[in-house]
Amino acid sequence: MKKSNKMGKKVLVTGASGYIGSQLIVKLLNQGHQVVAMVRDPAKYTINREIRKRIKVIVGDLQKPETLDSIPTDIQVAYYLVHAMALSISQFEKIEKHQAENFVHAIKNTSVKQVIYLGGLVSSDKLSRHLSSRQQVEKILKASNLPCTILRAGIIIGEGSASFEIIRDLVEKLPIMIAPKWVQSKCQPIGISDMIAFLTQVIDKKECIGQTFDVAGDEQLTYKEMLYGYADCRGLTRTIIKVPVLTPKLSSYWLYFVSSTNFFLAMALVDSLKVDAICCENRIQNVIPRKCLSYKESVAKSLDVTNHLPKFGCLIDETKVDFEGDRQKVINRVWSIGGKKGWYALDWAWQLRGWFDQLIGGVGIRRGRDHQDSIEAGDHLDFWRVIIADREGGHLLLRAEMIVPGEAWLEFLVTEDQLVQTATFRPKGVFGRAYWYLLLPFHLLIFSLMAKKIVKTGIKSMERK
Repeated sequence: MKKSNKMGKKVLVTGASGYIGSQLIVKLLNQGHQVVAMVRDPAKYTINREIRKRIKVIVGDLQKPETLDSIPTDIQVAYYLVHAMALSISQFEKIEKHQAENFVHAIKNTSVKQVIYLGGLVSSDKLSRHLSSRQQVEKILKASNLPCTILRAGIIIGEGSASFEIIRDLVEKLPIMIAPKWVQSKCQPIGISDMIAFLTQVIDKKECIGQTFDVAGDEQLTYKEMLYGYADCRGLTRTIIKVPVLTPKLSSYWLYFVSSTNFFLAMALVDSLKVDAICCENRIQNVIPRKCLSYKESVAKSLDVTNHLPKFGCLIDETKVDFEGDRQKVINRVWSIGGKKGWYALDWAWQLRGWFDQLIGGVGIRRGRDHQDSIEAGDHLDFWRVIIADREGGHLLLRAEMIVPGEAWLEFLVTEDQLVQTATFRPKGVFGRAYWYLLLPFHLLIFSLMAKKIVKTGIKSMERK
């Protein structure tokens, strides 16, 4: 990870474990800032271990002011990135008001020179409860006389964004969509990389203090156009039929059952989707000129998994085997997998899958291993490509290059007393899901046997999910 030579600030990030916060932290570190990440539960705070070493993690709950004494008094910049949409449909406005007031009280005891808040785009006098609550937080921050910079954004396009994941789920799972009339509402989406750039570049800019900016991409699209745009990026054919009979509550249930969002969040989002969310001004470009990615470019970037394992939109088969004995021997067996050594369990099934792949024009299993005694990132491993080969850390990640209706990965992680073996599949459309569930019984057998054979001796217990 590159470090900036520029003198950085000491920056507090509230909502550090959230979608925006987790990506913002990486960018801030790259720019040379010192980061203090505030989380409610450090045990549930998952972030890259190398990044974790470079930040200070503090425990603080904005609903409990007595926990906020952990905020360092010498912070210079503070990001306010928390919300309560997913917590309660009936109480989230009250909770968000309480959180903002507690934040203001705590932050006034520090040497902060700039508070940066990410709110929602407001382009209508008729606001949803969600946007009204976002505005209420704005007012609390402004009334505090703290040096604030307010950025208002609509839908943010990126893996893990609630709005983007709903778009993904709808398009991937439904060839024909019976959609409510809000699919004709307009919005102005922005890619996550552009959003993070604006959030970081307003730091220490005097012309941004005490200002509110609308931030978005250049395109005004309807939700229907965004659904079709995602389908184009995935090479899927979709039909959307608009009907007037789906009430907001029915729409919320529709999103809840089709997508991975919880019901409270679905209700809040549907309430917001009824009105347009587009920019009323574009003054941020005078301060931070930036050519933003188009919607389809942002979608394509979010779908790109060239060098990493996606966390969203995937189906997962995980096997954990506890063992006693020498960890290094287990790592050695993982590093010996494939090629002449085979796959430890039902090798004929792997050969059959390779033969079928070759029959339909794929690479098959004939390539074997690039090196019999070592594995390095970029190597071939039968019909897999090595993405990560961290022998010391006991971490091997393979990406499938066989022909499948989606993308597939196989991951091994060896801790001191456990092997975690994970098969991950990101299906493409309905056929991709059907493929996964059709093969699931075979996966249950093959992957369980393979994990046991890798550990080989000293097995204490095995868990699957």
